[in-house]
Amino acid sequence: MSSKSWFAKMGSAMKEDDCCALPHAKPNRVAIIGSGGAAFAAAIRLQEAGADVTMIERGTTGGTCVNIGCLPSKILISAAHVAHVRRSSPFDGGISAPPAVVNRAALQAQQQARVEELRKAKYESILENSPNIRLMHGEARFQDDHTLLVRGTDGREQPLAFDRALIAIGASPAIPPVAGLKDAPYWTSTEALAAQELPEHLIVYGGSYVALELAQAFLRLGSRVTMIVRSRILSRSDHAMGDTIQQILIGEGMRIFTGKEIERIHHDGHQFTVEAGGEHIAGDRLLIATGRRPDTASLALKNAGVLTNEHGTIPVDEFLRTSNPNIYAAGDCTTNPEYVYVAAAAGTRAAVNMLGGSERLDLSVVPGVVFTDPQIATVGLDELSARRNGIPVDTRTLALDNVPRALANFDTRGFIKLVADPESGRLLGAQAVASQSGELIQTAALAIRAQMTVHDLAGQLFPYLTMVEGLKLAAQTFTKDVKQLSCCAG
Repeated sequence: MSSKSWFAKMGSAMKEDDCCALPHAKPNRVAIIGSGGAAFAAAIRLQEAGADVTMIERGTTGGTCVNIGCLPSKILISAAHVAHVRRSSPFDGGISAPPAVVNRAALQAQQQARVEELRKAKYESILENSPNIRLMHGEARFQDDHTLLVRGTDGREQPLAFDRALIAIGASPAIPPVAGLKDAPYWTSTEALAAQELPEHLIVYGGSYVALELAQAFLRLGSRVTMIVRSRILSRSDHAMGDTIQQILIGEGMRIFTGKEIERIHHDGHQFTVEAGGEHIAGDRLLIATGRRPDTASLALKNAGVLTNEHGTIPVDEFLRTSNPNIYAAGDCTTNPEYVYVAAAAGTRAAVNMLGGSERLDLSVVPGVVFTDPQIATVGLDELSARRNGIPVDTRTLALDNVPRALANFDTRGFIKLVADPESGRLLGAQAVASQSGELIQTAALAIRAQMTVHDLAGQLFPYLTMVEGLKLAAQTFTKDVKQLSCCAG
């Protein structure tokens, strides 16, 4: 969203010419609220330019991704994949193996050791070796638009003056208002990743990426899993992706109820009983994975003239400025996509702009991956979004039994779908449900960035027996029947 349309929409009292002018004076003092990917990317760039940076963190240094998000979840998913393959694979007829015996406590200790290793290498060591970056432990709130009040662990507040500030406080799991939930010992993703034992029966409430990834991981590690989804799986995406992964998970043994909301939860000290759409489901653990909310409520943003939307999220323009041109925001607390690589890119650009630059965050091509097995990868426009916005598109869907790599793997679950402009043939989007589709989606992203047509993509040289070759084959389906081609036909 541009700064002009944002200020018009939010009704700021500032003069547009003033609020949209980039600051030219280089700041000496910069305050950063948070210490995750966006915060550190900004701090590194700022201290390289000689600014004095003070970072305020109320929890663990490093933010969500390294501590309780991306890293530990992917370690858990990798371990679950090994357990699954040892239990069942397409090659069981020729390779036999005893079933996996899972020691959850040992896996969690291994996971945590790697988390601590990377937190030290990528975050704490930077602080130790950057004399211009100071870390304060405490909770920050704005006193005015040039002063923060930081409450330390001893409860005392001290003022912190700044020339520019970056809000990079992140987000936390959103907890729905369900009767009986408040006093029950439910899990969020944080508790699920820290668990020392496997549940016998895990109930998962949610149908987006966190719910899908953790539900499948616990299923493969040996838990029974029931998923309850308020509407449909991946409801905001092309429905083919959600429908496909739903059938795959059911095939692995998961129970899934869609179109049901939990009305009431009871916990008797040992077990949960969940009431949802006439069903009564009992399990020993309940995971709430119904989205995330920005951690902005405690910041007293009004004191600094920083506006939020109805969800507490901070709208920013393409330069990462908030409604106060001296205060920037980046990461999951903003209206930008909730990916750590977007947060880091935003942090760097916010730092450049605080220093008097004019670097935009270009979000026209943003790839995303859900780390289920098979993975779900997307970039650009999908058919559902095109329809909703009245955009004419031409699409093709390639089943994976047409991809030689998938045939060689004896795993043809999923598809690759391309979305193109019907007149020019220019590639507008790609979606894939496929083994390692997270590795192929960047090729589609680069093709979109280069404004290639599907005919350009179909004519490229792709290495044979790779999953990414599926993009070429999918592009060829716009003009050919790929079933009638030889294995590596150009």
